[in-house]
Amino acid sequence: MKKIFILAITTLSFAACRNANNSTAETSTAAVENSTSAIAPADAAVITFERDIFDFEKIEEGASVEHEFKFKNTGKSPLIISNATATCGCTIPETPKEPILPGKEGVIKVIFNSLGKAGMQDKVVTITSNANPNINT
Repeated sequence: MKKIFILAITTLSFAACRNANNSTAETSTAAVENSTSAIAPADAAVITFERDIFDFEKIEEGASVEHEFKFKNTGKSPLIISNATATCGCTIPETPKEPILPGKEGVIKVIFNSLGKAGMQDKVVTITSNANPNINT
């Protein structure tokens, strides 16, 4: 009975942490969406990736690998990346903290830890920004 109680408390703690992180992401997303409402679509930031898909090919299970996704702001307003999330905790995106000015380039670094991941893996990183148009790849 004591073990079940400890397990229940641990589960609730993790759930509370997850909810706290979600509220921060929602606030950031709302701030970015509100920032684009005053800018005409023709004047908005546009994020253009050199490549938006990358294949690590075959790697050893347990290896940690990384790739840098290079992009350019081809729009007329500063590009603000407010959030980046991955489909699981084994994939960590790192985004620029400062706005990317029009005509300038930036990098989103993605680190994948294959520990405990055997076989084919397909991970997705979702970027929240003030770019127009919204892109889903």
